[in-house]
Amino acid sequence: MIELLEASYQKYNQPNFIKDDPISIPHSFSKKEDIEIMGFWASMLAWGQRKTIINKCNELVMLMDGAPHDFIINHQEQDLEKLLTFKHRTFNDVDTLFFISFFKKHYQQYDSLEDAFLLGYSQNDENVENSLIAFHDYFFDQEDAPHRTKKHIATPARKSACKRLNMFLRWMVRKDNAGVDFGIWNRLRADQLICPLDVHVERVSRKLKLLERKQSDWKAAVELTSQLKVIDPKDPVRFDFALFGLGLEKF
Repeated sequence: MIELLEASYQKYNQPNFIKDDPISIPHSFSKKEDIEIMGFWASMLAWGQRKTIINKCNELVMLMDGAPHDFIINHQEQDLEKLLTFKHRTFNDVDTLFFISFFKKHYQQYDSLEDAFLLGYSQNDENVENSLIAFHDYFFDQEDAPHRTKKHIATPARKSACKRLNMFLRWMVRKDNAGVDFGIWNRLRADQLICPLDVHVERVSRKLKLLERKQSDWKAAVELTSQLKVIDPKDPVRFDFALFGLGLEKF
């Protein structure tokens, strides 16, 4: 099994993987804040066909004049009107405008989105559970936070596996020389990350006996990651590439 995972990891942790994956969206930027903003947004919109996700994210970038951070910080009220047309599945204009409001408030105070994930963080934490719970509370601490938007930002407090948030953290935190993940954050550690539990990863994990829990929840994601830590204690979520790739191959 280890040989299979390593081979799949090497196959899919390659730059040629980028163009057909939502991670291609933040890869089209060089400014750190743009990478963070569009990395977060692309991961939050990552449900459905990957081609559609990429197209919708590119539409969003275009609506923000190709410069997300600059638009968020410097927009005027009338500039937001064109964003009222944006929609992806159940993500609508209300959610879009609140995301922009959150980003503006955050970047007026911090230089990096990483700070938003450090509010409940301790170096002694086994994983990012406390960070994700605190991030969710921070994201919605504005009085005008729409209740409907909460379904787009998961939290372990609701027992969610937090697939999209864990994927985003993988993008920002993991460091290697392959050039897929960015590794631009330095305070959260790779050994604290939790493997994103999507349908491909879950199915392959069960087939390989890496996951026994029946529910697809936070405890299941932690269980899978614990099994992967046996193979690589320092960087367990690198096997997300392997499991996802095997899933695409209908393993």
